[in-house]
Amino acid sequence: MRYYLYVSEAKVEMLHAQIPQKLLSRLTAEAKVDLKVAGVSVQRPARQDAGLYERLDVVEGFLEREYDVGWMASGAEEESGPGFWFRGEAGLRVSWDGVSEGPVLMSGAAGDTLVALMGSAHHLVGHSAAAPELGRVGHSWLPALYRLLRDASRAEGAGEPVARPGGGVLHEVVEVCDRLAGPAMWCEFLARELLRGSVTDGAGVRREVVIGTPLYVALSEERPGG
Repeated sequence: MRYYLYVSEAKVEMLHAQIPQKLLSRLTAEAKVDLKVAGVSVQRPARQDAGLYERLDVVEGFLEREYDVGWMASGAEEESGPGFWFRGEAGLRVSWDGVSEGPVLMSGAAGDTLVALMGSAHHLVGHSAAAPELGRVGHSWLPALYRLLRDASRAEGAGEPVARPGGGVLHEVVEVCDRLAGPAMWCEFLARELLRGSVTDGAGVRREVVIGTPLYVALSEERPGG
């Protein structure tokens, strides 16, 4: 049983609607099988009124079945690219300005890999978002990250963008994420990759940076280090 912190309802709905009906029925049945009676097949039609978390389980099962879901620290030699789904575990710190329809950035490191997860604040579990009729803005794409980095730069420069030698979005992501304060929560997540690359910081340390947009983020059921 997962303790979710973030679930992208928009992604769940989008992906769930694209699963072929025959496979959807099978995955829905599999998601309902009681682990205590392993091997028992439960055959029933897929419910159209299934709840968010039930649909999430089905979507996750579909991704595991149809895609090569990797790990956040996969090397460049594996040639991952946009559209690559990955899992991860890390101590995540959250950057959010409290605006109900604004972006939220969750970032953490595992070894020499830094992960930055970009999403929309209204998908935070338990968050009271603005009324749907007021309209919602999605932030699960790179343009939203660029705006966040630009705003962080202007805040640092008292209104003027800060020029950084050897810049680039990956370097800026490292700088912004390294400045995040507050306690880190050890989390597990499943996300779609938006951008990946390596940077060398001012101390000469080379780090892999992966930017993604999460399907979900949940508190990990295991403590760091096992």
